[in-house]
Amino acid sequence: MITTDVLIIGAGPVGLFAVFELGLLDIKAHLVDILPKRGGQCAELYPEKPIYDIPGFPIITGQGLIDNLETQIAPFNPQYHLGEMVTSLVSRGTPEAPRFEVTTDAGTQFDAKVVIIAAGGGSFQPKKPPIAGIEAYEGHSVHYAVRKMESMRGKNIMIVGGGDSALDWTLNLKPIAKRITLVHRRDVFRAAPHSVNAMRSWVAEGAMDLIIGQVTGLDGADGVLSSAVVRSDDGTEQKIACDALMPFFGLTMKLGPIAEWGLNLHENLVPADTGTFETSVPGIFAIGDINSYPGKLKLILSGFHEGALAAQKVHRYVYPDKKLAFQYTTSSTSLQRKLGVA
Repeated sequence: MITTDVLIIGAGPVGLFAVFELGLLDIKAHLVDILPKRGGQCAELYPEKPIYDIPGFPIITGQGLIDNLETQIAPFNPQYHLGEMVTSLVSRGTPEAPRFEVTTDAGTQFDAKVVIIAAGGGSFQPKKPPIAGIEAYEGHSVHYAVRKMESMRGKNIMIVGGGDSALDWTLNLKPIAKRITLVHRRDVFRAAPHSVNAMRSWVAEGAMDLIIGQVTGLDGADGVLSSAVVRSDDGTEQKIACDALMPFFGLTMKLGPIAEWGLNLHENLVPADTGTFETSVPGIFAIGDINSYPGKLKLILSGFHEGALAAQKVHRYVYPDKKLAFQYTTSSTSLQRKLGVA
């Protein structure tokens, strides 16, 4: 049994930053994540995708953000339990003095005063297109995420989809690909207008191809793709040469065991108090994409704010007899010493 002040479920950017806010208050944390590495969706789905709305960083990649967060929280020595899924949570305390016994599928057990759920949308997996035999190409020529852009250099790439992910990767891979072909079932896109306009400009210049239709088949041997069959609205089919296929149809989210913890779920999200981000169960908090409240924006920077406020209430549970005095890191030498800069 591992005893800790706080157990954080989810080691994505919001879960990592929560370690920082807790650490400033002398609160120790362990993190559990179902993925085999830190970083959540940033590291797993778009490590090299540029992010533009992180304060202080005009542009930073998903992996770059995770690397910086890990450096930032290193002084607080967080303990990670990766590749493990929380399977049970049992309350052993009271509303005034909560305590939880948490177990993972690897048999790891925790005794925690507080649990913070920072699990994004839960466990996630890409939605796959209904193409016969696509499994044979997955991991070789069919990719649901771009983990290393350089591996796409000089290839004929077919991107399928009409949302932000499809258009973002169309724009980001265009400079290094031999040729980009974007396929979407209709000539209406759900992506940001500036991305759509940039794509249409390249199509008009002949710098890339846009096909309105659906991919119905794949050709190739031993997992190596040679072409894709695309059927247009009028029923005609054509073979398009391509070395890589990237379907971006979104993600399927599954809450898993979280759904059984009595958290008054609303549309598979966890309602949280906007002053503390505590759930309906005292001692359990929800931050990041997993929570729900009026005006919620699913942004990383919103999750950072939520983690900061949650830490203030967590302090009351961890140190019930200690009064918390708010301090700025710029003016407090004690906080600076914790960060190793004083």
